[in-house]
Amino acid sequence: MSSSKTQLDAYIALGVPELWRYEKNQLNIYTLQADLYQRVDVSPTFPALPILDWVADVLEQSVAIGRSPALRAFRKKIQTLKSEL
Repeated sequence: MSSSKTQLDAYIALGVPELWRYEKNQLNIYTLQADLYQRVDVSPTFPALPILDWVADVLEQSVAIGRSPALRAFRKKIQTLKSEL
């Protein structure tokens, strides 16, 4: 049994409702449905936010400009969004 399968089984046993996995240079969001994880396009936890796009941008920036500057830019984006609400 692969370690990935074992991890998923553990999350299922714990009842973790939403799981984000970075696989093959892509973020995937899964939700627990009928004791299986199903891939979804929108996070039920953050339905109004384009999480997949934002995380992809941060990861690309991390490679280009470094992790710390990329995370600072991401935090600023979130703060700007919060102030607009």
